[in-house]
Amino acid sequence: MIPYTLVRSRRKTLAIHIMKDATVEVRAPLRMSMADINGFVKSRERWIEERLARRKGLLEAKSAFSLGYGDSAALCGVMYPIRAKDGNRAGFDGEGFYLPPGMDADYIKHTVVQIYRRMAKNIIASKVGTYAQRMGVAPSAVRITGAKTRWGSCSGKKSVNFSWRLVMAGDDVIDYVVVHELAHIRELNHSPRFWAVVEGVLPDYKARQKKLKQLQETLAAQDWD
Repeated sequence: MIPYTLVRSRRKTLAIHIMKDATVEVRAPLRMSMADINGFVKSRERWIEERLARRKGLLEAKSAFSLGYGDSAALCGVMYPIRAKDGNRAGFDGEGFYLPPGMDADYIKHTVVQIYRRMAKNIIASKVGTYAQRMGVAPSAVRITGAKTRWGSCSGKKSVNFSWRLVMAGDDVIDYVVVHELAHIRELNHSPRFWAVVEGVLPDYKARQKKLKQLQETLAAQDWD
């Protein structure tokens, strides 16, 4: 039997969840017998093993992730080299990321993240301005956040927020997330009316969604924290 943590609640059905730390959690109704729960887990054993292996692989890749001089990092969907440059300044010059020499791997990653954050403010704010005018909406603020699981969000006060990680995506994908959040200024939901607003601006938004999911899968195996 695959080991698992059992969580009982007032739910009516059984569910198996593969957790981020590669453990298994089984959620069950309060009065369901252990025999029924174990039988269910046993019947899904192959499915569990496949997903545990996938999760463990992601954790191993994430643990091994590091950045050094000579490595590459994505910006607007293009991979650019990370190189040492004499002096004490760090930034992006159109050809790549440049950093002072002599940094260790952790500080290189930290510095590249700071560059991403600075560039995200300009790149995303510019796109928000362009699409807001086109869509006839007026966000109250544009903020860059460190969100790990949400590419963007829109508050009830019409403030739009975007993760700095979004600037790793291609321009078409960044545009999609910007339009998605601006559309929430009109429709604070994911109703058919909301998607009609998105489609009216980006008819191919579904293809862009797929690209965003691919980036999400790539970043799941990288440690940018």
